[in-house]
Amino acid sequence: MTLFARSLLPAALAATLAGCASLSPPPQTFDLSAPAGVGGSARVQRSQILVPEPTTTGTLDSERIVVMPAPLTVEYLGQSQWSDRLPRLVQLRLVQAFQNSGRFSAVGVPGQGLAIDYQVVTNIRNFEISYETGQPVAKIAIAVTALDDKTGSVRSTRVFTVAEPIAGQGNAALIAGLNGAFERISAEIVGWFARVA
Repeated sequence: MTLFARSLLPAALAATLAGCASLSPPPQTFDLSAPAGVGGSARVQRSQILVPEPTTTGTLDSERIVVMPAPLTVEYLGQSQWSDRLPRLVQLRLVQAFQNSGRFSAVGVPGQGLAIDYQVVTNIRNFEISYETGQPVAKIAIAVTALDDKTGSVRSTRVFTVAEPIAGQGNAALIAGLNGAFERISAEIVGWFARVA
């Protein structure tokens, strides 16, 4: 083999490997949506609300979509991912849910320069597709604290939970079920916060 041919071997091998890698399909990327509105009292507050990024476990603090095939067993939905880290995504969609309610004078995230009256402090305890019953169930649990930002006192704390069976097959159907559960729990959080703050 000539020296020229030998020098081409690494480049040819790299090109072959790159071609093989390109055959792997990219993961589907999914988003969450906020409820368009929240029913109940239309009382509008002058309060300005801050929504910090939720705390959570390392399992949920990523773009990966959690699946629980059995209790205490964690897997991830294949070929799928969130459009952002889950805590950041939940934070931004909660902001939208509060804004869509029309009940507060301003809603934002840290760094936006609001004169804060209350903080919506959250912890994501569950956000997964569970197969504990044999069928897929959207399971979400979010602990929420209404914090008076001016006094540092806690107005109220509550854990919101939802577990809804998911109809259909495939990743898109599973995420649609999880998103529907998130919209429901978001609406409950906003309605509750408007009453206690």
